[in-house]
Parts: sequence; structure tokens; C-alpha cells
Amino acid sequence: MNDAPPQTAPIESPAPAHKDRSTGLILFGVLTITLGCLAGLLVLFMLAGQAAAAKTTHAPANIASILPAIAIYGVLAAVLICLGIGSIQARRWARALLLIFSWSWLLMGIMTTVMMGLILPKAMANLAAAQQSAGHPALPPAALHAVLVVMVVFCCLFLVFLPAVWIFFYGSRHVKATCEMRDPLPRWTDACPLPVLALCLWLLFTVPMMLLMPIAAHGVMPCFGIFLTGLPGSLLCLAIAAVWTYAAWLVYHLNPQGWWLILISLLIFAASGAATFARHDVLEMYQLMGYPQEQIDQLRQTGLLTGNHMLWLMLGSLLPFIGYLIFVKKYFRAKA
Repeated sequence: MNDAPPQTAPIESPAPAHKDRSTGLILFGVLTITLGCLAGLLVLFMLAGQAAAAKTTHAPANIASILPAIAIYGVLAAVLICLGIGSIQARRWARALLLIFSWSWLLMGIMTTVMMGLILPKAMANLAAAQQSAGHPALPPAALHAVLVVMVVFCCLFLVFLPAVWIFFYGSRHVKATCEMRDPLPRWTDACPLPVLALCLWLLFTVPMMLLMPIAAHGVMPCFGIFLTGLPGSLLCLAIAAVWTYAAWLVYHLNPQGWWLILISLLIFAASGAATFARHDVLEMYQLMGYPQEQIDQLRQTGLLTGNHMLWLMLGSLLPFIGYLIFVKKYFRAKA
């Protein structure tokens, strides 16, 4: 009697180590492109606002004063559109840069929301008091409260909730694995850890701003108790741009000298700014930059940029950056 052949269980293919997130990459890519288009619209709105103001006041449009903002939103629009396309194509560099952008967006959004919640009520109260003293009807307290609530809710939604959603998606290991599977070749974003790459990009972001200062702000720069203008201020802007560019190159290559260069230069800039704004009002700087007197008067009415407010604002903004610099120090190792 022949024995029946043993029954073997069918061999199952191993389950994938990750879930394919190609559809999500397409969806978030389209949303990122939409954000880029909105940033481009802001450029058009700023230009239209300057044209309308010039028509109302019969004065030439002061395009130079908004040139840095135009550059920021113009570059942001182009970058977001490119990153959205890269996300649709599941490029690993796009995922890395969108994760850095989202974290930057969230951190800046939290700081902006907190600052608005703290200083906006006082600014609106000062502005209402100034309007009443000038004989103009002021908004009732209920209307001011409603405006404040709407602005804070908008900041929480657009500056905190949305970037948190982007971080949740692009920070997923499934999204990372999907991009690495569809784009297997190493990219330039893989050459250093993402926190270090973020530091490099932040440094490089300030370079075009410094290069625009001689054009947009007459080269006005605080320097240890005084404001440099004209050629001296422009040369200082060029020097800062050169230092940041060199520091970014060193940091990208994980050279500890870049880390120390950033720390030392930040401390020097902080001491210079503190010495200047402890003696001068920031509105003096705006006057040297060529801002219209009407705009300076409006800023003075809010009471936010008078006295030592700019000094504390500058120091408060610098401390988180120094904290981040200390956090990424672990990625740098001295060469043997």
C-alpha cells in the first residue's frame, strides 16, 4: 500500500515591509503646489496694494520697502511648486525638504501665534486710544475682541494645524520607504542628517535677504550702538552673506568649524544688536531705510516697536536658534 505524498502548505509571499503611500504623495504634492500658488498670489496682492496706496496718496509706489517680502514669497512660491512636483514623483529629496519645511513652518507658526496672543491686544488697544485722541471713531471693544479671536484662530489653523498635518504625513516611515523604493539613488539631501541640513538651508535663506538689504533698505544695519548706512552698511551685509554661505558649506560637510563659526557670529550679532537697540528706537532704523512717514506713525501708535521692545524681541527670537544649534552639535565630530 503506497503512502500518500505529504501535503505541503503553500508558500506565501512575504508581506511588504511598508505600505505604499504613492497616492498620499500625489495628494500632498497637489496641496503643496496649491500653497505655492497662494504664495505667488500674495506677491501680486502686495504689488497691487502699493499701487493702490500710491494712487491714493499721489506719491510714487515704494516698491523697495516691500522688496524683501516680495523676494521671500516669490522664492517660496517657486520652491513649493517644485517640491509639490517632486512629491508627486515620489522623490526622496522632495520628502526630506518638505519635512524640513513643515517643521520650520510649525516652529515659526507657534512663535508667531504666541507673540500675537501676547502683543496684539496691547497693540490694538494703543491703536484705538490713538484714534480716539485724534478725533477718529474707534472700534468698539467687542469688535476688537472679535478681530483678535479671528486672527489667533487663523494662526492656529494655518500656522500650527496645517504644518502638523504635513509633518505627520512626510514623517511617516511608510512615506520614507515609498520614496526610497521609487527613487533608490542617494540624493544630495542624504549627505547629512536632516537636522543639520535644515540648519544649512536656514543659513542659505538669509543670504539673499542680506544681498537685498543695500537695495531695499539703503544698507541700514545695527552695529554696536549705531546704524550703518550706505556703503559701510552695504559692505557689512555682503560680509554677513559671505560668512553665512561659508558656514553653510562647512555645516553641510559636518565640519565642526562651521558650527563654531555660526555660534560665534550669532553671539557677535546679538551683542551688536543689543548695544544698538538699547540706545536707539527701531523706528529710527525704519526712517533711515526710507519708510513713508505715515507708515512709521502707524507703527508708533501701536507702541510695539518703541522703547526696548525690539531688544527683547530680538533676544527672544535668538534664544531658540541657539538652543537648536546646541541640539545639532552632536552630529559634528572633530577630525582625527
